[in-house]
Amino acid sequence: MNGTTPIRVMVVDDHPMWRDAVARDLSESGFEVVATAGDGEQAVRRAKAAAPDVLVLDLNLPAKPGVQVCKEVVAADPTVRVLVLSASGEHADVLEAVKSGATGYLLKSASTEELRDAVRRTAEGDPVFTPGLAGLVLGEYRRLASEPAAPAGGEEHKAPRLTERETEVLRLVAKGLSYKQIAERLVISHRTVQNHVQNTLGKLQLHNRVELVRYAIERGLDDE
Repeated sequence: MNGTTPIRVMVVDDHPMWRDAVARDLSESGFEVVATAGDGEQAVRRAKAAAPDVLVLDLNLPAKPGVQVCKEVVAADPTVRVLVLSASGEHADVLEAVKSGATGYLLKSASTEELRDAVRRTAEGDPVFTPGLAGLVLGEYRRLASEPAAPAGGEEHKAPRLTERETEVLRLVAKGLSYKQIAERLVISHRTVQNHVQNTLGKLQLHNRVELVRYAIERGLDDE
């Protein structure tokens, strides 16, 4: 997002009034709403055709659940960011959404301003969570990282070598800093941070920032 091209957004919710209100608010805020959908099957089809930057997704959908929509959309196009907008703050729902590829998770009790900010940050690849949920997700990854790993078959020795700067950026990502904060900390541009993250994802064969955080935590980079 270069600041001149509007962020392309798709809104998926089975309640027409809520869906229309969210789409209208985002459109009036300068986002380009490229599609909407009311059920899971429709959402997957339209997301492939509309190619949004950000998919604003409810979890409770007819025809196909939101987590399955998230998996299929991200699998078809890993550049699509998914922001879950749900009435549920249940920990299991949050963790399932993140594991399915969602970049962020916002409760429907959020204000319009919080939603606008969340969509912008999600488009940049920053994980966005309703306060309290970020700690939950990080805690879950710490728990997973502490479990014995399956035999790697020598995989560790073949781990790709990251540059010093890529490792530095990865360490700050693991600490939960946004791209903007990392850019300020390292005195580099926001775009350079994004490039380092994309290069690191490619080298490690990971798909999104959530997987990157887990990778870093497993190697203790967040404690350094």
